[in-house]
Amino acid sequence: MPIAKIADGRIRYEILGEGSQSIVVTPGGRGALEAVMPLGERLAEEGYRVLLHDRRNCGASDLMLAGRLSEQELWADHLFELLDRHNALPVIASGGSAGCRLSLLLALRHPEATRGLLLWSVTGGRVAAERLGYNYYGRFIEAAQRGGMHAVAETQFFAERIAQNPSGRERLLETDVDAFINLFSGWRGFFHAGAELPVIGGTEEKLRTIGAPACVVPGNDEVHPLLVGEHLAELLPDAEVHRLRSDEERNALAGKSMQEIRADSLRRLGDIYGDFLSRRFPIG
Repeated sequence: MPIAKIADGRIRYEILGEGSQSIVVTPGGRGALEAVMPLGERLAEEGYRVLLHDRRNCGASDLMLAGRLSEQELWADHLFELLDRHNALPVIASGGSAGCRLSLLLALRHPEATRGLLLWSVTGGRVAAERLGYNYYGRFIEAAQRGGMHAVAETQFFAERIAQNPSGRERLLETDVDAFINLFSGWRGFFHAGAELPVIGGTEEKLRTIGAPACVVPGNDEVHPLLVGEHLAELLPDAEVHRLRSDEERNALAGKSMQEIRADSLRRLGDIYGDFLSRRFPIG
């Protein structure tokens, strides 16, 4: 897959399709681009040009262990530059959970760059802020305090990043442990500061400024509460909200594997977003 050098590191990306309108699709968590490849392929089949990428500290892209902004904001700025290089602006930004936050931050930090939003699994609330702040940063702060940067490199997450991109090991071990702890403590503050916001990363006042047409599919768990997604749709000036599954359909998932559930979710998202795009951003 192609690589782009942005800021101080390399970002892996993939472009699907050759449509005149561009969509960027970003997975949740620290997932690699393969996690949303089926959705990207579906949207490309609909006639859109789709960009997928591994954010820094995700997948096979280079590690990022410095920055004055939060990691989430840096992701948005790096994505803006990547899209600009490929003449993909303005873009329809799509993503779930962390990808949803990235899409909203792209719209807030670069409003001229975002012409539409396809959002799912919207994150918000104190439980989400505390849990994600720990999962993304707190556990690695503890590892660094316990055993220095060697201990960080041996955590499952960073061991997987090193396996995908071996340059990460040297970058980690060359990092000063106190600088790492300070950086991750600051990045964790992004989540703690968002505990009382409508969604993590956006105030009500700022969210109301996003004029791009949006299609919101709320989540249905403690990290992605249904009401948080529905409230976001109320705040955005031009948004519609859709549920991924009815209660009956959700109950029917009992006994299904996570892989089967994930594949079904991406298929359903493709149906919802395909209909929205045909109405709001038709091809040709």
